Amino acid sequence: MQYLPIFTKLDNKPVLVVGGGEVALRKCRALLKARAAVTLVAPWFCDELTQLADEHAVTLIDAAFTAAHLDGKMLVIAATDSDAVNNSVFELANARNVFVNVVDDQPKCSFIFPSIVDRNPITIAISSAGTAPVLARRLREKLETLIPQHIGPLATLVGSFRNKVKQRFTHFADRRQFWESVFDSSVVSKVQTGDTKAAAQQLDAMLDAKLAPEGEVYIVGAGPGDPELLTLKALQLMQQADVVVYDYLVSDEIMELVRRDADLICVGKRLGDHSVAQQDTNQLLVELAKQGKKVCRIKGGDPFIYGRGGEEVQVLAANQVNYQIVPGITAAAGCSAYAGIPLTHRDHAQAIQFVTGHCKQDGQELDWRSLAQANQTLAVYMGVIKSPHIQAQLLKHGRKADTPVAIIENGTRKNQRVITGQLGELADLIARHSVVSPALLIIGEVAALHQQLHWFGAKAQTSSFAQPITDVA
Repeated sequence: MQYLPIFTKLDNKPVLVVGGGEVALRKCRALLKARAAVTLVAPWFCDELTQLADEHAVTLIDAAFTAAHLDGKMLVIAATDSDAVNNSVFELANARNVFVNVVDDQPKCSFIFPSIVDRNPITIAISSAGTAPVLARRLREKLETLIPQHIGPLATLVGSFRNKVKQRFTHFADRRQFWESVFDSSVVSKVQTGDTKAAAQQLDAMLDAKLAPEGEVYIVGAGPGDPELLTLKALQLMQQADVVVYDYLVSDEIMELVRRDADLICVGKRLGDHSVAQQDTNQLLVELAKQGKKVCRIKGGDPFIYGRGGEEVQVLAANQVNYQIVPGITAAAGCSAYAGIPLTHRDHAQAIQFVTGHCKQDGQELDWRSLAQANQTLAVYMGVIKSPHIQAQLLKHGRKADTPVAIIENGTRKNQRVITGQLGELADLIARHSVVSPALLIIGEVAALHQQLHWFGAKAQTSSFAQPITDVA
């Protein structure tokens, strides 16, 4: 370990920055965020520094650096473009045992600036000991996506209860058990939604009596398959869940991101093979929550767009189970984007309709006359099996046989395949290319843009999970 990671309280502590340019400005802003008493010395200062000094009572000394400027300083930063000045700062500071940092010169640093994830009062610092700052910054970016914004307010809230908890529980083990129950309770979700008053009231109630574990269900949309399309909130709740109830449409890469010790329950449905009836899934969610478990009900796409999320939420509400709903990128949006097909376009499609090819038995027939209108896009979910019927009805009600179509199989995933053609051959294309679910049908003039735009879509897939599109025309 080249550097001891410590957090230093700089409130009103004297700090010197040598330099007057953009680098000095960045360092000054970081120090002011820590409420340090900052002095800058340089022969000139950029306009932004002058303005910053006026706003935050920063001391500016318009002069060349000398040893006297180090008097009484706790630490110093050399941020000039002169090697001679930077070396002088380093040597004089070292001689006085003043902590010194020469920007972008790691051997001349007795302290370094880490990359910071700031969830005040929670602070996470990442350092490469000055050897790979860009790598440290990228690690910080990863952590930014994993650590929710509400962690800071949550830490502030529980910090205000520390003395109360110490008075209530004299033994350390009892206090630890209490805090574990707090972080497993809906106190967290109340803070997450901004209701800190209700969270504080619940904390008071938990102090007065030992409450039974409180369950909660997260209805989470996993998107069409690429794990980098998950929302931050979806990923965070997947990591919190005790039990994950999932569908077949949730990709293996996404399932790899759930909490390692969570119980996994598959309730997936495939055409002709409904492993778990929907009403049984609804009841399962209620029972798991009543046991005090945090349940992540994760679905492909968006839970409220042909995902039966509405049915599940109705049952949860009827049984007074706490729940959260996390939207996901629906297949029509994700798959069409990765295939380079805009769902609307001023020249080709002024409207879009989402429909499913797999309705409830004895359900109402679709309004084919409306669906067959020109200059609109038709996105058909679960339409592979019913494609002959879909094709026939659209042609019967006025859609032209040469209307462009695209069949997107395994959209956004590494094995995505796009098949293009015309409406008059839709069913034949699906049969000839042995298309299997999950697959989305795009019917409309915009489908022809795939040939023009799909390489842009391929280039956009630069994640470790995505590969260039395999195209079949």
